[in-house]
Amino acid sequence: MLRTVLTGDIVNSSELPPRELDDLIAALSRLAVEISRWPSEGRDETRTGFARRGGDGWQILIDTPRYSLRPALCAQACIRAQSETAATRIAVATGIGEVPDRPGADLNSAHGPVFTASGRLLDALPPRTLMAHAEGGALDATFRLADHISQGWTQAQARALCLTLPPDSGPRRIAAETLGISRQAVDQALAGAGYHALIDALDAVETAQ
Repeated sequence: MLRTVLTGDIVNSSELPPRELDDLIAALSRLAVEISRWPSEGRDETRTGFARRGGDGWQILIDTPRYSLRPALCAQACIRAQSETAATRIAVATGIGEVPDRPGADLNSAHGPVFTASGRLLDALPPRTLMAHAEGGALDATFRLADHISQGWTQAQARALCLTLPPDSGPRRIAAETLGISRQAVDQALAGAGYHALIDALDAVETAQ
């Protein structure tokens, strides 16, 4: 089965208090649950998995190649929403992988080319790059441009993006009510975050898969 794997680690984790690092990892774990509610390929939901890798590492498995850039951007947003200075590196790969088919199975015991490609890409990322795709070519170029945009997000922008980047996220007034701010403030945050260009890129990426 074709899968998408996001492998990442928290930037400058050694400088963070243990509780703050745990909170960041927990935010990514919650994101994996949220992604499982995304519609996918005729199904009402998308199957996902999450694992913590070492102290500051993490991995999200998604059972479809369609979602690659969107979950990566959502991961960047949920981390920045926690703290203005927080960031994570993310290496994404799409391909074949085997996951233990038993209750309570540890995602860290999964294996296959997609897991290898994602892990190796993370190890190879240069310091200035926080997000890339192992496929290379146009898809990786899109990831790297999106990475440049996302590195400039403010905490307020990231909080708005957490509620508007997921598919079928609903009207912005719902995001405004959830955040306790005006609809205009949400619009301003999204405009400053490059939301419209990112949505166009997401539509193009997901249509091509």
